[in-house]
Amino acid sequence: MTSIQDTMMHDHKRCDHLFAEAEQQAANQHWSDAMSLVQQFSDALLNHLSFEENTLFPAFEDKTGMTQGPTMMMRHEHEQMRELVNELIQAASDQNQERYLGLSESLLIYMQQHNMKEEQILYPMIDQECADEADQLLSGLNTNTKTNAA
Repeated sequence: MTSIQDTMMHDHKRCDHLFAEAEQQAANQHWSDAMSLVQQFSDALLNHLSFEENTLFPAFEDKTGMTQGPTMMMRHEHEQMRELVNELIQAASDQNQERYLGLSESLLIYMQQHNMKEEQILYPMIDQECADEADQLLSGLNTNTKTNAA
């Protein structure tokens, strides 16, 4: 049986790797590479967030009846991350290193706090409630975005 927590933590790491690679390219002012990587990161993150919002969270909510609890908070945080990612893409497009790195630092802190809540609280709850359908649920997660991560 597949663990939702393990699978989703692995996907967090995949997104984190792309994020770090993009930040490194922006720090070195290699804007073509930074743009490509920040777009790959954006695609991976948006896929991850969409999967949670459209698959995992509804399955958990259906099992527990909780719609105003942790999933509601995670959806709100997802919106905040989407806004920061859009600003990050704009900063890369503008080749504005100072703005990019500032936004990157803010997004990193936000993602770390968010991921910790998911990994330590929400994913174990989802695993507990949805263990019987974990494989089916996780089959919809697209992790095909290319990274150099092992």
